[in-house]
Amino acid sequence: MNRLLITTGLLTWFLIMLAGCQQKNAGDVIANKIQYDVSIVSPDPDYDWWIQNLPGPQREKLVDMIIDGAKSGKFQAYDYFNQPISPQEVASILSDTTFFSVVDENPPYEENDTMVVYNIKRADVMRIRFLEEWIIDPNTLEIEKKVLGIAPIARRIDAMGIERWQPLFWIYTDKDYVKTLKK
Repeated sequence: MNRLLITTGLLTWFLIMLAGCQQKNAGDVIANKIQYDVSIVSPDPDYDWWIQNLPGPQREKLVDMIIDGAKSGKFQAYDYFNQPISPQEVASILSDTTFFSVVDENPPYEENDTMVVYNIKRADVMRIRFLEEWIIDPNTLEIEKKVLGIAPIARRIDAMGIERWQPLFWIYTDKDYVKTLKK
């Protein structure tokens, strides 16, 4: 009887260990790279609070973490062309300078050059752009998303009064992906 219990116990232990050592199904890659914007401030006040919105403290913490980390050099920032940029260059990106000409409405209708400096504040960052890799388990349809990079996006009004969304810089969170940028 004792021998049967010991054998059963050892067999059970062996099967549990074997099951634990099996690799999880790696899944199928849906997208090596997919990029999209996520609003972090709701575009419509009639939406439920959680639709396209992060509550204020969490939103502020996330934006501060990204911007402060890039400005301090804690996180390496990259420009639109995936070139590394310094913390000083990040700071200059956050200070948007626009030049335009204004014609005086009164004679002699002189044209004057005007410079407007606009500092991008936390509240101006209303979206986050994500670069991700998506993998799906074909048996369960469970999707695993791996964030490769994030970019804060600020709402800007240009000199012509046209609204545009400006990605400020990229921070790549995946070291293997960063290696592919250097090729």
